[in-house]
Amino acid sequence: MKQVRIFSLGILILLFIGCSGSSNLANPNLLIGKTWVLSSFKGDHDLSKFSLGSPFISFLEEGRLAGFAGCNNFSGTFSLEGMGLLLDPGAITKKACSGTTDTAFISAMDNVKNFSVEKSRLILMDGTIELMSFIPKKD
Repeated sequence: MKQVRIFSLGILILLFIGCSGSSNLANPNLLIGKTWVLSSFKGDHDLSKFSLGSPFISFLEEGRLAGFAGCNNFSGTFSLEGMGLLLDPGAITKKACSGTTDTAFISAMDNVKNFSVEKSRLILMDGTIELMSFIPKKD
């Protein structure tokens, strides 16, 4: 009888763990309809290198993406699968920019593989490596 209880408890634990795993699926509502402003770039919270303004990303309906990379604007696409996130900056304006922050931001976007949202903070990652974090833009 004791073995049956232990077996039943084990099954319940496995069911609980299996069901809780579904919360890791991406909820597009966490991203869509919000403008996210850069709060850290490759672990650095000093964003003064973006002298023309803080980069931002807006996730739009139907997998569209728009934003500002620190000098140039972009308009592209994104796709979600599980907690996977792929960003394609798409069309990018061609302003003459001093420095390399704009290029570095776009390059980091190309490397995004997954994300998390923690306490209203969007974290874009390449596996376990945090590339950038964002906070919602205040109206």
